[in-house]
This record gives sequence, C-alpha cells and structure tokens, in this order.
Amino acid sequence: MKTKKEKEAIIEYLENIRMGKKNTYRCNEDSEVSRIAFLLQNIEGTYTSVTEEAHKEKEGIKYVISNLSHQLKTPLANIKLYETFLEDSNLSDEKRKLFQEKMRGQIGKLEWILESIIKCTRLEEGAIDFEAKMLSIKKTISSAIDTVTLKAAEKNIDITAEENILNIDLYHNMRWTREVFINLLENAIKYSPGNSTIKIDIEQLETYTRISVKDEGIGIRKKEFGKIFQRFYRSKDAENIEGSGIGLYLCRLILEKEKGNITVSSNYGDGSTFQVYLLNTEPFQ
Repeated sequence: MKTKKEKEAIIEYLENIRMGKKNTYRCNEDSEVSRIAFLLQNIEGTYTSVTEEAHKEKEGIKYVISNLSHQLKTPLANIKLYETFLEDSNLSDEKRKLFQEKMRGQIGKLEWILESIIKCTRLEEGAIDFEAKMLSIKKTISSAIDTVTLKAAEKNIDITAEENILNIDLYHNMRWTREVFINLLENAIKYSPGNSTIKIDIEQLETYTRISVKDEGIGIRKKEFGKIFQRFYRSKDAENIEGSGIGLYLCRLILEKEKGNITVSSNYGDGSTFQVYLLNTEPFQ
C-alpha cells in the first residue's frame, strides 16, 4: 500500500466487516489495493451470509423453545395438581383412582409431545434411514384405522373406507405413512362431534394417488390452510381442545421424504378434508 490513506481505507473496510456495517470503499481496478478490496468483498459476503444464517437459526431455536415450553406447561401443571390431590389421606378410593388415571393421561401426553419432537428433529436432520418402496396401501391404512378404533368408538364415530380401491401398491414407508394416517384420523376424531362419520376415499391420478380423509368436524378457516402444517401452530378455534400442533407438521415431513404431499380443503364449520398424495411408481433416482 503506497499511501497512508489506502492503509486507513483497508483498515476501515475490515472494521466495518467486523462491526457488521455497510462498506462503500472503492479504489482503482489496476491497483494492488483493489485486489485486496476485491478479496475483502468476498469475505464480507461470506461473513454476512453466515451471520444471517446464524441469526435465523438462533431465532428458530428461540421459537421452538418458546412453543415447547408452552406445550409442556399445561400437562406439567396438571400433573402437579393431581399429585397434590393424591397426597390427601382423606381422599376416597374412587377419587384417588380418577386422579391417578388423569395423571397417567397427562404423562402420556408429555411422552407423545417429546416423542413427536424427537421424530421431527431426526427427520429434519436426516438422522433416520428412511426407506420407501412400493407397498400395499391397504395394509398401511387398515393398520392406522385399527389403532384409532377405540377412540372413534368412544364418540360413536364410524370410519368408512373404499375397500375395493385400497388394494393397490404405492411408493411409501409403511411405518411412517401409517403414522401420517393415525395423526389425520385422530385429529378427525378429536374435532368431530359424536355420532358422525369419517370417510376415506382414494382416487388414482396419472402420477399420484390421492387419499382423502374427510370428517364432519369444526372445519378450518381458509386463511389457516398453510399455517396448520407449521410446527406448533394451533388455531384459536382449537384452544379449548387438547393438542400440541406437531402432528400435521410431522405428516408433512414424512410425506416430503416420500416425494409426496399433503393439502387441506374445508368449509369452516362444516368439516375438513385432508388429501395425501403418494407416488404411483418409484421416483427416478
């Protein structure tokens, strides 16, 4: 550097990078300082990109922690409450049994939330050996229906499926896709009134097969169609209904791994239909 001015300019450039300030320094293209400035511009671009990514990651972690603490707060508070009741030596056997059952239910909810978060994290990070292949969708959906039969029976909800169309092979992972349909069916049961029907339909398209799960529940507002697949999102309409806001996000992650998709359609107050799309053939590698 031939002059003190050039040295100071480069020092200022470096200081601005360190402080995250915008640089406006320019010099002659043929000079040695110009080549240094060009390299610094590349460094600045990389540094800015890394800094922005780190900030996004930090905000994402804060968001997850905030929502996780919110989801865990209620069951933990309930467990403490039931524990206090159970410490009462004058409590009748009937009430003791009731509070024990309620406590087990809250512990089960905590376990489900934590297990779901672990599953989501492992899928996001690619820590799971996720293998999909051509398998009978009938077996997968039938297994999911069997899992939720008791819950449906408690509300006298009938689950119907087109048995003759279900017997086809689609590209999916049976274990994980079963979890998709369990989540969708449990949601349908949870948000539907008693003595209603949940209908499963299948339509084979050119590339995908569309599997629809339709309920007669409270429905979803159109403005929330995209939001409900976000992690921890809970509609205000569902504030008084037990849930964690993880299930649909997990469904989306699983189907992305299978090159599939999930969408929703609904008339608010008149039920919802979730459409799962699975490939008819194995994808090109």
